[in-house]
Amino acid sequence: MAITSANQLELLQTAEAVAREKMIEPGLVIEAMEDSLARAAKSRYGAEMDIRVSIDRKTGNATFTRVRTVVEDELVENYQAEFTAEQAKPYFERQKDPANYWSREGEKLEDFAGLPQVGDVFQEQVPPVELGRIAAQSAKQVILQKVREAERDRQYEEFKDRAGTIINGVVKREEYGNIIVDVGRGEAILRRNEKIGRESYRPNDRIRAYVKDVRRETRGPQIFLSRTDPQFMAELFKMEVPEIYDGVIEIKAVARDPGSRAKIAVISYDNSIDPVGACVGMRGSRVQAVVGELQGEKIDIIPWNEDQATFLVNALQPAEVSKVVVDEDAPRIEVVVPEEQLSLAIGRRGQNVRLASQLTGLDIDILTEEEESKRRQAEFNARTKLFMDNLDLDEFFAQLLVAEGFTNLEEVAYVDQDELLSIDGVDEDTANELQARARDVIEAANRQALENARALGVEDSLVEFEGLTPQMIEALAKDGVKTLEDFATCADWELAGGWTTVNNQRVKDDGLLEPFGVTLEAAQDMIMTARVMLGWVDPDELASAEEDETVEDAEAGA
Repeated sequence: MAITSANQLELLQTAEAVAREKMIEPGLVIEAMEDSLARAAKSRYGAEMDIRVSIDRKTGNATFTRVRTVVEDELVENYQAEFTAEQAKPYFERQKDPANYWSREGEKLEDFAGLPQVGDVFQEQVPPVELGRIAAQSAKQVILQKVREAERDRQYEEFKDRAGTIINGVVKREEYGNIIVDVGRGEAILRRNEKIGRESYRPNDRIRAYVKDVRRETRGPQIFLSRTDPQFMAELFKMEVPEIYDGVIEIKAVARDPGSRAKIAVISYDNSIDPVGACVGMRGSRVQAVVGELQGEKIDIIPWNEDQATFLVNALQPAEVSKVVVDEDAPRIEVVVPEEQLSLAIGRRGQNVRLASQLTGLDIDILTEEEESKRRQAEFNARTKLFMDNLDLDEFFAQLLVAEGFTNLEEVAYVDQDELLSIDGVDEDTANELQARARDVIEAANRQALENARALGVEDSLVEFEGLTPQMIEALAKDGVKTLEDFATCADWELAGGWTTVNNQRVKDDGLLEPFGVTLEAAQDMIMTARVMLGWVDPDELASAEEDETVEDAEAGA
């Protein structure tokens, strides 16, 4: 079959029909046809030739063109598609035929004076090919492949902006526990770990889910759905509560144990609107609509508060909290509850405290009033003994220091003397003696720590590093960190500690300097300072990076 003998308009009609069926641009189908015809022509004229096909968008006429480019003499690799300027001279005579022409930098040459230049292109029309059965089948495969690619691009462009929204679909089938969902112009997948535990679906069931992610992959766009994601519940509330959709009420945090229980924190920017009441609705109509979609999942709606302690008390509802102990230096926050409220605060299998922790972003320790009292008494006794043993004080005076808030020797040694003088019975001589004794003990401990560290092989480069106390140096030496180079290769979490998730459980990683109160930020600063001192990091580049980060943070805040 020759292209020229066929009904040329049939090409355009076929392109339009395919475009309508696949819902893509007709131009993409025509481009696919051009590529397929060019591939067929190469099989006829030679694979090394640069054959191009152009289909007129109005008439359907297909034009076959051979293209050759002028390159430098030593760069000619493909003699069928490239030639030198000398070899190109005879082709200037062929330019008299309107079908053959030279172009330079994409512009057709009208003035043929001069010699060919490197980069000039000669386009010569060649006879159309006869499409045999094999060539026609090959052309068909190329067209189908191009159309599939165009269809995938269209699907990706359509769904990429729908990530983070709720979508409705129809169940098509189940594959190894995963649900394949028809979402209109494509298919999505609801993985079994994204289903609410007791849910089951059959073909043709309608389903509502959250678009968690849309990825462009070689096999086409992959749309991943979820019904367990916390944001699914947030989006459901946005659909049911007009105040949330309008921005009068904002969802600040969501925590879920899918299919069982959830907590959602909300805040109102209009003093006349109760955020909790608005989300509950008249006789619970709004929250019940969400509960019904989530298969009966119990939902606690909690007022959000900027004050960390107040928000935590709200998050632990329905349990009553006696006291919240906030220690800025402690990695966890302590909550004290009455004995009869302990099981309610923790919840079945720790559910209530776990959800409260997820909601607030805090690590929570729950103690009864009796446990908290015992712990505080133990701390009081330990500090009392510390002062008695090291400062040669009697029990009464040591307890007096503890009662005034002193917790360690450093506070006694280096505190402003006026704070000691404010204690009943302490005069200037007594304060001086207390501070002198505390300093002597600290200095002796420092000397001993340095001797121990040097005995372990610590070098002066680490001893002289600013920010490390003798006790810190000793702790590092015991773990094999003996030089500034060793210290500079440490990770921040190795020094300050952190958390690792193992089998879905958070496991504490103890830091070498964590007992000395070194935070993650302080550890990062010390490690980077050591790397700058060793010449591993350019201080100018570091300053520039910090400046860029500051600008980004400011823009994000704005």
